Amino acid sequence: MSDPSQSSAPKPPSAAQDALVRRLIDVVAMPGSRIPPQDRSMAGDILLDMLLHVTDRERSLCASRLAVCRDAPRRVLRYLAQCSFAVARPLLEESDAFDACDLVEICQNTGLEHRMVIARRRNLCVTVTACLAQVSELPVVRELLANRNAPLAETTIDRLVAVSREEPSFCAMLVERIELRSSHAMAMFWWADAATRRKILTRQAADRSEMISICRDVFEMAAAEGWSDPVTRKALQLIERRQRNRAAIERSPYDSLEGAISVAAADGIDAEMAQEIGYLAGIKPVTAAKILSDAGGEGLAVLCKATGLKREYLRLLWTALRRPLETAPGEINPAFALVAETYEVLSVAKAQTTLRYWNWSLSAAYSPGALRQAQDLGAPANEEVEYSTSQRTARLVFGN
Repeated sequence: MSDPSQSSAPKPPSAAQDALVRRLIDVVAMPGSRIPPQDRSMAGDILLDMLLHVTDRERSLCASRLAVCRDAPRRVLRYLAQCSFAVARPLLEESDAFDACDLVEICQNTGLEHRMVIARRRNLCVTVTACLAQVSELPVVRELLANRNAPLAETTIDRLVAVSREEPSFCAMLVERIELRSSHAMAMFWWADAATRRKILTRQAADRSEMISICRDVFEMAAAEGWSDPVTRKALQLIERRQRNRAAIERSPYDSLEGAISVAAADGIDAEMAQEIGYLAGIKPVTAAKILSDAGGEGLAVLCKATGLKREYLRLLWTALRRPLETAPGEINPAFALVAETYEVLSVAKAQTTLRYWNWSLSAAYSPGALRQAQDLGAPANEEVEYSTSQRTARLVFGN
């Protein structure tokens, strides 16, 4: 009994078939000034039907000819672009005839090699880049992020920032994208490498001066109302200029934030001391815990610069966390050197914005319910989580 797969394989073309395929290719490849569109369309229908029954040699010939023909029948082009990669490659690399719907169809119905080439194309639209990102193939995403001619929608950036938690190599590429917003960067900070963190801290933070000026009278209104509106209070936490918590300092057993850190340097930091430092610095316990437990340590530089602590207190805070200042006698620990350098390059205004954003987005949105939702980033979100930047950031940072 004959093998069915062999019986269904294309047979070598006869001389007449080969000649007809070539003539039809000639017809559909003609410039618009030489052939009526109706004739081209009919020739394309006949050619497509024949391409279904020929070998890849004829399909490759057709794809190479039509790669530079903008007027070629799109149905023929879509078919060829979804053939084997060897056949499709000239079209995917060179043809300008595809629209967004064509490219989305090709992305959905082909393989990795096809999508890699599409991700490198010029003048992609956000619909196509969203489709490529949705597939979540790491090589394709890297090509996409490296392609400055491939614009990314905000929702696509949202997705890629979330993916970067599991694939930190994306962070360095994402931070170079013009579409990246401060909210994306501030969330991504917590799992980015040192070089990317430096770029986030120096590029993404604002000084808030315009917001502070415009909202000055609102602070007076909120104070007169006893800060009774939680929505207003949460928003003003991010805008306010003053960083340290004066009320907490008056209640504290320590004279100041400096005093608390000095004691911590001698005795170490336990949970109670970490909470106290957070209160004195004007941040919530969960924000303080995130900063003090961060392995990289750059958050300590932000905390110290934002609260007006002198550089010596950065050293004391590092010591309080029982992190070594030296790797050998006379040799500064490279990790501390990096944190100290971060402290020096940060402006007070940008450090305050960063610290306030972390406090606003992490602690203001932090709740047991939000944390449960954070455990599954793919879970359906309610409206507040879907549209609230602070809720989305908390889910990203605290999710598994």
